[in-house]
Amino acid sequence: MNGHPDRAQAWELLCLYTKSESLRKHALSVEALMGAHARQAGEDVALWELCGLLHDFDYERWPDPAEHTVQGGHILEEQGYPSELIRAIHSHNPANGLGIPADSPMARTLLAVDELAGFITGVTLVRPSRSLADLEPRSVLNKMKEKSFCAAVSRDDLRAGATLLGREMPEHLEFCIAALRPIAAELGLAGH
Repeated sequence: MNGHPDRAQAWELLCLYTKSESLRKHALSVEALMGAHARQAGEDVALWELCGLLHDFDYERWPDPAEHTVQGGHILEEQGYPSELIRAIHSHNPANGLGIPADSPMARTLLAVDELAGFITGVTLVRPSRSLADLEPRSVLNKMKEKSFCAAVSRDDLRAGATLLGREMPEHLEFCIAALRPIAAELGLAGH
């Protein structure tokens, strides 16, 4: 695959730096969303999935916004990951001070799905079923109106993500929920 590290190596790297099960699950959900969007757009699915899987791999060790992705970027470079992937990862954290804009389809998609993946997970976990199988976009939209629910997640950022991809929010949610359903059990979102 273009001579860069493969999925198994990326997972090993993620696990080396990320011990938190919830952060690993977040990485898996962003990987799935990136892959689904790449397939739809006719892009390099494997590369986009790696981007999703590794976008926060350095966060546990370097949570300071000024360092997050900067330290990871050096590691990814040393390990032979493509500059396009590293740029996309850098661009998802504007607080890193690198000034790298989300100026590629991969970078825009990462911005559009990163926070949303966590929000969808949060909504699913408070549902009686605790399952993605019966989650509807309407439920997510209702939770977006509750300011106290997942209060740290900017609703403006969630809406901006849909806009970045040229979608209305309900359509964006429907696509993302559908993309996460195949890995619901891995994410702990398959219900009781």
